[in-house]
Amino acid sequence: MDSLRVLHSQTHMIHSCRSRTQKEKQLAFFFLPSSSFSIPQYHIPLLYRRNTLPPVSAVSSTQTREEGKKTTKKDKVRLHVRLDHQVQFGDHVVLLGSAKELGSWKKNVPLNWTEDGWVCNLELKGSDHIEFKFVIVNKDKSLVWEAGENRVLKLPVAGRFGIVATWNATQDNMELLPLDEEQDDDKNLGDNESYEEANDAAAALLETEPSPFVGQWQGKTVSFMRSNEHGSHETARKWDTSGLQGLPLKLVQGDQNARNWWRKLDIVRDITVESLHGEDRLEALIYSAIYLKWINTGQIACFEDGGHHRPNRHAEISRLIFRELERHTSRKDISPQEVLLVRKIHPCLPSFKAEFTASVPLTRIRDIAHRNDIPHDLKLQIKHTIQNKLHRNAGPEDLVATEAMLSKITKNPGEYSEAFVEQFKIFHQELKDFFNAGSLTEQLESIHESMDENGISALNLFLECKKNMDAAAESTAGAEEQGIKLLFKTMESLNALRETIVKGLESGLRNDAPDSAIAMRQKWRLCEIGLEDYSFVLLSRFLNVLEVMGGTRWLAANLQSKNVNSWNDPLGALIIGVHQLKLSNWKPEECSAIENELIAWSTRGLSEREGNEDGKTIWTLRLKATLDRSKRLTDEYTEELLEIFPQKVEILGKALGIPENSVRTYTEAEIRAGVIFQVSKLCTLLLKAVRSTLGSQGWDVLVPGAVSGTLVQVERIVPGSLPSPVEGPIILLVNKADGDEEVTAAGKNIVGVILQQELPHLSHLGVRARQEKVVFVTCEDDEKIADIQRHIGSCVRLEASTAGVNLKLSASVDSDGNFSVESASDDSFSGVEVPAFSAGRIPNFNQGASSGGVILLPDAETQTSGAKAAACGRLSSLSTVSDKVYSDQGVPASFQVPSGAVLPFGSMELELEKSNSTETFRSILDKIETAKLEGGELDGLCHQLQELISSLKPSKDVIESIGRIFPSNARLIVRSSANVEDLAGMSAAGLYESIPNVSPSNPAVFGNAVSRVWASLYTRRAVLSRGAAGVPQKEASMAVLIQEMLSPDLSFVLHTMSPTNQDNNYVEAEIASGLGETLASGTRGTPWRISSGKFDGLVETLAFANFSEELLVRGSGPADGEVIRLTVDYSKKPLTVDPVFRRQLGQRLCAVGFFLERKFGCPQDVEGCLVGKDIYIVQTRPQPQ
Repeated sequence: MDSLRVLHSQTHMIHSCRSRTQKEKQLAFFFLPSSSFSIPQYHIPLLYRRNTLPPVSAVSSTQTREEGKKTTKKDKVRLHVRLDHQVQFGDHVVLLGSAKELGSWKKNVPLNWTEDGWVCNLELKGSDHIEFKFVIVNKDKSLVWEAGENRVLKLPVAGRFGIVATWNATQDNMELLPLDEEQDDDKNLGDNESYEEANDAAAALLETEPSPFVGQWQGKTVSFMRSNEHGSHETARKWDTSGLQGLPLKLVQGDQNARNWWRKLDIVRDITVESLHGEDRLEALIYSAIYLKWINTGQIACFEDGGHHRPNRHAEISRLIFRELERHTSRKDISPQEVLLVRKIHPCLPSFKAEFTASVPLTRIRDIAHRNDIPHDLKLQIKHTIQNKLHRNAGPEDLVATEAMLSKITKNPGEYSEAFVEQFKIFHQELKDFFNAGSLTEQLESIHESMDENGISALNLFLECKKNMDAAAESTAGAEEQGIKLLFKTMESLNALRETIVKGLESGLRNDAPDSAIAMRQKWRLCEIGLEDYSFVLLSRFLNVLEVMGGTRWLAANLQSKNVNSWNDPLGALIIGVHQLKLSNWKPEECSAIENELIAWSTRGLSEREGNEDGKTIWTLRLKATLDRSKRLTDEYTEELLEIFPQKVEILGKALGIPENSVRTYTEAEIRAGVIFQVSKLCTLLLKAVRSTLGSQGWDVLVPGAVSGTLVQVERIVPGSLPSPVEGPIILLVNKADGDEEVTAAGKNIVGVILQQELPHLSHLGVRARQEKVVFVTCEDDEKIADIQRHIGSCVRLEASTAGVNLKLSASVDSDGNFSVESASDDSFSGVEVPAFSAGRIPNFNQGASSGGVILLPDAETQTSGAKAAACGRLSSLSTVSDKVYSDQGVPASFQVPSGAVLPFGSMELELEKSNSTETFRSILDKIETAKLEGGELDGLCHQLQELISSLKPSKDVIESIGRIFPSNARLIVRSSANVEDLAGMSAAGLYESIPNVSPSNPAVFGNAVSRVWASLYTRRAVLSRGAAGVPQKEASMAVLIQEMLSPDLSFVLHTMSPTNQDNNYVEAEIASGLGETLASGTRGTPWRISSGKFDGLVETLAFANFSEELLVRGSGPADGEVIRLTVDYSKKPLTVDPVFRRQLGQRLCAVGFFLERKFGCPQDVEGCLVGKDIYIVQTRPQPQ
């Protein structure tokens, strides 16, 4: 099932010469000749296709064998190059040389990655004398050249040749190996068998389709034995258990005592059966998948151990493992990581059909070995190499040996009797069936008898399409006219067949299921996985076509000219790819939503105008949101694999003595071999075209300005992440953020941030960055990130504005080490005074212990309840007159405020006194002031303080008072209102807790919510934030704001002045579906962004939302402090699809925001939500300048 290649010497060359198989053999007819053609229309279910790819005229870098014959000129040399070397994940290899075709030492020639090294095909001028070198291009675009002199190659007059090179071995002579015109260039070049013999063997193998299982073999070379010499052929292995513990130790120790395949399978059975019901289930699946993969590829060799373990023993163990995996798959709590791993284990298990669980299975080989119509030597070779070995200790190497023997006896037709050859071919098929190593067609034919009428119809249609694809690959005749139509017909038939199989597997495995049913279920499962693998092939072909058409440039040009019909085919292919991921159970709800959106945008098409906005811009922005979401889906898959494998592969590889190269390339191979890789490539290509049209180039500016500093790359913005030697101003290149970080808490010398993911402008992190005057941009373009990484460690200048982003090398920073942000903003605003913050001083709040009472929200004041609660109290008063205020366009500024109450400053201190904990509290607080980050001292003290405060609860009288204020069935949200938040100059956005969905009718849950808010005053992040701002810890105090919980359709944050260009004529809104926590946190994705004119009423859409989930509170569920998460389908959201609703909402939000700005006397950050048709405001604070 895996897309792996043959490496052992004897079958190595055979498989490089045989007819195209699996993924690669089908690429041929999409390498188009230099002639125009029209592509007929085709149909994708649920998607109305108005037009398809137009006629093209292009030549691909790789061509079919037939085309090779036509285009090879007398003075041309076609050269297949392979560099037998691997690099770190993310790096790649190029070639530079003296010839024009090699870039004339100026432009590199990229090589393609394979598991066997890096390859490319070249067409060079005959008789040329060329010089060249291989070069590694690192992630940061730095170059690593081969050592030594240039490689020198004298080309013949003409012909087809291959060369194999080793990194840094520039002094070695490179032999030009002649390739037959019929030979595939992109297969591996062997050196242990003559090309004439290899081609003969390949021709013979065409009659009996070789096993893809053997194609991935990287184990020992097959040698035919005339006696029982297996033991003497065992190579020395070394195990290293130092530092191992737990499951990996158990596995490695088991492997030391398990020489044969049966015992190794039993180790996996033991691990899976024992661990899949416990906490170690993910680890068990990871190590099992890695271990089985290395066994099946021959990197962990299997040998005889003196016992007799017929194949039925292996089959029985396989059934036990399979049953356990299927039960685990049906669990509701199975994680996405576990889904991935189970799918990787299935293809590594042998079959347990009835014929293989019989007491003496696979007996045909015994009869073959005793035939009288074959030479005695051949009898001995078959008996000792295959028969005896198979019946005593079967292993993957037996299929490799059988296929090698088959190539030998079919090499010279007529050399052996037809009856003997026919029987051996039948045995070969049986053995492939036992190892579940048949081709996709063979696997599918094996389930034919178990399918109903609809299933058989879907199966036959797909097999017919696949057969036609195979025929088209062998001949270019008619390909120009039929290729795309056939491709999409095949993809659609594959979708339909795989849907049928997945549906058949959904019922799960019954405990009383007979063995025959379990065996057939295994076949269904393998067919389903095999169809996913084949979809990789089909999407690869489509990408080849799209690149030939002109790729990104062609799509962007069509979009610029408003010809979006040309996008139908690429979007149709992406829909099919995402559907394949859904069928693989990778985040299926997310896949469904993306599918629906892509279908909707394709069907909707492009209008000249959408409301008062340009139709092309709106169509492109809407599509960009969904493409970003699709790319995020593929990135998350890659991130899961990178989290699952590298460390575990390294641990197990070292312990089992696996070659370093295999360990290093394991994860990259897994990423590149899956259909998700092709979906990711297609998303990237489409996104580049969209960004080019919009002129965004992947940048987004959260905080504009210009700064200079040393460029430093970190994983996250956390204290201690900066390398200690770096002094002076720093600009961070950050891999990830969760949205709750505080920039200067990680380092006071951080002046700029470049984040490699999208982020809401009004997330906590974005608001704090503006307040801290840190220039903040995000970048989604991988190529630009790679360019930026080239300057790591250098002094750079970051300039960000509405006009764009520019990063360039800078000669130096301020010689005094000082730094500042150059900004166009004006910090002065007229109006009423608001609570202000300056380092070392906070406003004079009343922090004495209160009587423990409750303050109604309209009576809340800054001195007793904090700036947040006081602002909400004032909002409550303003709401009563808001419906009498209108914008210039006659839009009312009306809003409502949820009812509320406040537990004032001192309530927590009163509970500390009641519990006799005041002295302990003060002692820990004093220690925190001087605590160090190193050694975990600060973490420990913060934990102690939070534990102490979490044990406190508001009194019964307080809870009863709260209960009397709100309706009995009311759901409440418990929010912070500290004396060090929502101030001008210190917003502390998101620094402290908010607990939704609680009720005083459940005193325990409500009391816990209050104590959690109190305790959030002393989280590590909050303590560091106040320390960075110069606020003494003992001066911080927490009031608790309690408000009626709303269940909004939409939540929003308003900037009453544009944060990017400081334009005071516009209100900018960021909007998300459901609760507002999606906006405030660092949830990956973007919100709707709308800009509305305060005076002209014009509404401009800046971005469409693509958050994957919305947070909601169930009206009928328990008030337990929890919320539910639902996947969002934006094709059903009015704010995305209805321009009238978008304009009306934008104008209403603008009227409300402008009204509040005037009442509070300065630009505001306003938080609120839409419930039905009503706007609610829940918070306002001075907008950071």
